[in-house]
Amino acid sequence: MLQFITHPSDKYTIAEEVQMVLEGGCKWIQLRLKDATDEEFRQTALEIIPLCQENEAFLVFEMSVHGVHLGKEDMNPLLARETMGAEAIIGCTANTADDIKKFRGWDVDYVGLGPFRYTTTKSKLSPIIGIEGYKEIVKEVRAADILLPIVAIGGVTIDDIDQLMATGINGVAMSGAILNAPDPVDYTRRSIEKLHEAFAKMKN
Repeated sequence: MLQFITHPSDKYTIAEEVQMVLEGGCKWIQLRLKDATDEEFRQTALEIIPLCQENEAFLVFEMSVHGVHLGKEDMNPLLARETMGAEAIIGCTANTADDIKKFRGWDVDYVGLGPFRYTTTKSKLSPIIGIEGYKEIVKEVRAADILLPIVAIGGVTIDDIDQLMATGINGVAMSGAILNAPDPVDYTRRSIEKLHEAFAKMKN
């Protein structure tokens, strides 16, 4: 799975970003607008909701559409589930195996584990994990019989996909790598193809 996380850009509006990755085949968008006013957030959401609906893509953010992604300092996932209902997608941020273990028995749909490497798209960065870190965390979490899907996040590029997927994670999230590519649509498409290839290798 590929999740695209929006990020302010000098080249594109948020709606243009979303349109490009949708054209590239991405079906999972996270609207992240740090420091935006409520009105700015609402206006942007109103622009991209129809785009996601037309392309049958999931959209997650603070306001309930298909779901929400919760940072470590955001709402408790249990409260989010109670507020949003059984059908909503709820994702949570993690930086360690212990972060993931605390979700045991909670109705959480996936974990965004990161950062993989240094990234400029987030101001308050947790300790960098790296490939070896992902291997150890996934091993520890699976040994604890926690099968929660894990998505690598933070500075991920197309060239990292094979190594990351080999650690046992379930998908990746991208932002800057796509937006800074000469052709974001093609980059999205190729990233999805690479993920599909990685999944195929894991099954064989």
